[in-house]
Amino acid sequence: MTKLFATRSALVATMLLLVTPAIAAQQDEEAPPSKPGKPISTGEVLSGELNAMKIRDAKNTGKRIAMYQITSEPRRLPAPNGLCDLETGPETFQLVTSSDAQATQLKSFVGKEISVKVDEIACASDPGQMSEAVVTKWSLVRK
Repeated sequence: MTKLFATRSALVATMLLLVTPAIAAQQDEEAPPSKPGKPISTGEVLSGELNAMKIRDAKNTGKRIAMYQITSEPRRLPAPNGLCDLETGPETFQLVTSSDAQATQLKSFVGKEISVKVDEIACASDPGQMSEAVVTKWSLVRK
């Protein structure tokens, strides 16, 4: 029993010796100041990786629906939305599909880099939204 306690104590002491300098070094480094992202406005192109998530539709009795999201570099939105209460601006943008054709079109690009022309964009405002900003009107840009 004493041997087991001594072995565990030695192991914990060794781990502390290894971890303490790393923690001290991390605290000494200062993070570079965050810069706001470049602005995006109506008619501009937003590029990034397309992700798909299944969410429950609150309007249609909890039916699971696909939600599409672009992960991009931080972007500032036009006034009055600005930075969406974030230091650098939103990095995740929900693409709202207005038809089954748009949803089908996006489905084939999941996990790939895409570009969309933004026609209408705003900060996320509804509780439970998975993105920081919402693109309500858009069109796919072919590369």
